[in-house]
Amino acid sequence: MVNPCLDCGACCAFFRASFYWTESDLAIEGGVPAELTEKLNDFRIAMRGTTGPSPRCIALMGIIGKRVHCSIYAKRASVCRDFQPAWLNGEPNERCDRARAQWGLPALTPEIWNLPGNFPKAA
Repeated sequence: MVNPCLDCGACCAFFRASFYWTESDLAIEGGVPAELTEKLNDFRIAMRGTTGPSPRCIALMGIIGKRVHCSIYAKRASVCRDFQPAWLNGEPNERCDRARAQWGLPALTPEIWNLPGNFPKAA
């Protein structure tokens, strides 16, 4: 079994992924690819696909609830890096549970992280 996030992707298709424009590759080498973002205001941008009524990040590849991955994982924004799946660090995450429920997926449990092969990925 692998990290349950790789079988989910619900957070990437439920929330708006917005962050300061200085995280983009327009401001910093190796930043979030600017062509995958859209301007929200003079200071903030968002991942394309996450600002509408049916969000899905343009960088999310695969089928939600089956097998997914982020096409820019190493360059993802802080809002993505900071999002913690439920029980990863021994604490619930209502936002994770809500996103999973929207996609018909059960909430994660503390036990999921104790299964063989389920190791948190280092940032």
